[in-house]
Amino acid sequence: MALPPKRSPAEGEFLFEFDPEPLEECVTALGGISLVARAARSLDVPGSVQRHLHLKRRERGFDEATYVESFLVLNAAGGDCLDDFDRLREDPGLAELLGHEVPGAEAARKFLYQFHDEEKLEQAQRELPVGQVSYIPAESAPLRALAQVNQDAVRELGRRCAGEKIATIDLDATIIESWKREAKVSYEGSSGYQPVLALWAEMNVVVADEFRDGNVPAQYQLLPVTRRAFQALPETIQERYFRGDSACCEEELLTWLRNEQRESGPQGFIGFAVSARMHAALREQIDATPEERWRPYSEDSGAIKECAVVDYFPEETPENRYREPLRYVAIRIRRKQGELFSDGSSVKHFAVVSNLWDWDPKKLLQWQREKAGSIEAAHDVIKNELAGGVMPCGRFGSNAAWFRLAGLTYNVLTALKRLALPAELLTARPKRLRFLIINTPGKLIHHARRTMLRLASSWVRFTNWQGALRLLPLPVGG
Repeated sequence: MALPPKRSPAEGEFLFEFDPEPLEECVTALGGISLVARAARSLDVPGSVQRHLHLKRRERGFDEATYVESFLVLNAAGGDCLDDFDRLREDPGLAELLGHEVPGAEAARKFLYQFHDEEKLEQAQRELPVGQVSYIPAESAPLRALAQVNQDAVRELGRRCAGEKIATIDLDATIIESWKREAKVSYEGSSGYQPVLALWAEMNVVVADEFRDGNVPAQYQLLPVTRRAFQALPETIQERYFRGDSACCEEELLTWLRNEQRESGPQGFIGFAVSARMHAALREQIDATPEERWRPYSEDSGAIKECAVVDYFPEETPENRYREPLRYVAIRIRRKQGELFSDGSSVKHFAVVSNLWDWDPKKLLQWQREKAGSIEAAHDVIKNELAGGVMPCGRFGSNAAWFRLAGLTYNVLTALKRLALPAELLTARPKRLRFLIINTPGKLIHHARRTMLRLASSWVRFTNWQGALRLLPLPVGG
């Protein structure tokens, strides 16, 4: 006789009742946020804020460093809107853990509003050439100060990791969809914003960013943000490189990169490779490339890819006429079994333009495409795992500050991983860090005039808290 099926515990009533009385003990659900705050303080982020960012006119209320640290906490904890500050304030132990309360949603909103300068937008609109609709307004003084804070943090991390002598800057823009009235329509047809990020690939830190409306073309005025990116690098860097997509195939930017005596940038060679824009003259030269010059690049189940150096030497501007010519490396893609692509063609071509003549063509192409795993991954994390993907308001400067604070959080988490966490967590994304470290329950215990943070621990969680703190020393005098 068959036994009746056993009832699953997941089907039954809870074995407890909710107590209407609130918890009186000082506990926190975010015990691991202490390491995030410690990493920021170890990089002297609060000290840099106090030196550069001056917004307060009265002594009362939170100071600028407290606001900035609170935004870092919000990002690291997984909040993605200003209302989430109120949720953080409900955590009874968080304020004692940090040494300060976090602001409420309305106070945080007013803090962000101070980064907006309407006059900068009006000036940019007045200076628009006839027929042009997109523009990039100059940044307000508070926004520039926040950029300096990030630059100071990057340089301090570089000082701690002085063995890293190579810096590759990956530059790319991304679309952030937004349905706010002030958002502009992008080339994809959706309304939103299109900020540009510059990433130091070897260290995985954002060295510069520029917030833009969605209707600003991706290739428009990329030189200023590129300059700021190279200026942000620590002095320990000995080799410099640059990678970008076809938006970076722009005369002003490439001329600056080729000029070893460049203005407002490091002196010396900068090796670069960017995707070339395909046009009739370049395609004609690719088609004329002898068959014996093509070499295998890669192959999969559907297509064969080959690469070759192309004899393409377009007319140079007077400034570049006597410099070493640029190198064009093409990729040819053919479907197996003679199949056609969706547009009816039997072969597709792409190309990369570079000043790295001594690199093997296959190596050059593979290196240039590595940016997909660096800058594009950074965009994904900042937009989808930090708070950078949801704009808090309609004010342009406030949204720029919100996005920059998300980038600063990205850098603080990178510093935490590099300086204090086990090597296997070096590539961990914020979601993984929350599961293992940040969302660790803790209880704050007061005994003998001391406060102790007792954390829940198990074999699946991070346990070397004291060791991590020792690896994140505070600045002298901090």
